[in-house]
Amino acid sequence: MVEHLQSSVRRGLMDEINWNDRLIGIKGSRGVGKTTFLLDYAREFYGPVNKECLYINLNHFYFTERTLVDFASEFRARGGKVLLLDQVFKYPEWSKELRYCYDNFPDLKIVFSGSSVMRLKEANPDLAGKVASYNLRGFSFREFLNLMSGNKFPAFRLDEVLAHHEEIAKEICDKVRPLVYFPDYLHHGFYPFFLEKRNFSENLLKTMNMILEVDVLYIKQIEQRYLPKLRKLLYLLAISEPCSPNVSQLSKEIEISRATVMNYIKYLSEARLVNILYPAGETYPKKPAKIYMYNSNLMYPIRPMAVNAGAVRESFFYNQLIKDNLVNSGARNFHFLVNNRYKFRIEENQRIKNNNDLYYAVDKMEIGSGNLIPLWLFGFLY
Repeated sequence: MVEHLQSSVRRGLMDEINWNDRLIGIKGSRGVGKTTFLLDYAREFYGPVNKECLYINLNHFYFTERTLVDFASEFRARGGKVLLLDQVFKYPEWSKELRYCYDNFPDLKIVFSGSSVMRLKEANPDLAGKVASYNLRGFSFREFLNLMSGNKFPAFRLDEVLAHHEEIAKEICDKVRPLVYFPDYLHHGFYPFFLEKRNFSENLLKTMNMILEVDVLYIKQIEQRYLPKLRKLLYLLAISEPCSPNVSQLSKEIEISRATVMNYIKYLSEARLVNILYPAGETYPKKPAKIYMYNSNLMYPIRPMAVNAGAVRESFFYNQLIKDNLVNSGARNFHFLVNNRYKFRIEENQRIKNNNDLYYAVDKMEIGSGNLIPLWLFGFLY
């Protein structure tokens, strides 16, 4: 698998992980490239022929009769040092057996991947205090641009972008025209499988259904007969403009209780299908201020002829900032409050009644000035 790996972008998460930890969990939604990431690690640190590192998929029929503990024990005896476990949540009692391996095989490192819906720390007593958990996201606009243009632009912190966006944008625009690539990213650039020779929208729809049918229903142990209600909720959220959800109306349309609507919205958020935006100081189970699709790509397959351009811009901004920043809902004259400090409006063009108390993330702008910053540049935060 390593020999045939055609990984096109080295993910930034590779440098964020402390690879000295003995138990490492890589969470992420379906389609963001978790399997490729594990294989990238194997290739970068061990190469295709070093048998000290082994990749296995726990969804394999072999593990219907062989336990993970027994397999790991034999692997150690044969000189193995690193086990890469894919699809770990498909294996019964996975957390208990991982804990056993951690406690009893101190010379064995385990790196495993799993769904973003999984609980690794706060609600999993087997792994609390033992596992180092990380989230693998889809491509940032920076990663997409590097891939498509052959560049190697670095990522920047938010404070660097706010202070030096003119110089940063000029350096980038001297080498490439970001606005040529930005619409493509918004449409299909978040999920690495856009590189496959298949219809992207059909592939994304299948991925979304798999997330609902497998990740949400299986892990949350929801009965299959409730799947149509979960799908309808996602559809209703996707076709509405970002706003505070009318929970009573959704409850009526889907024919489930208000409490179940809120639970399902939380599950969709954990599955990385929607992003929930709260006022500062509030969180679940309070009613959200707005609900966005998790990334702009998800908006197009569901109702391509009616995609709201403003919602696309806001979804992009929110998605790119939440990795390392606290994002809350804004007030009447701005969309987002970031890190309890920065007020942002998301605008389409440069004809703005400028308010010096705000930052403006402006679409269709190549290089900004002052508090007017190109929207695309917020795609360089990871």
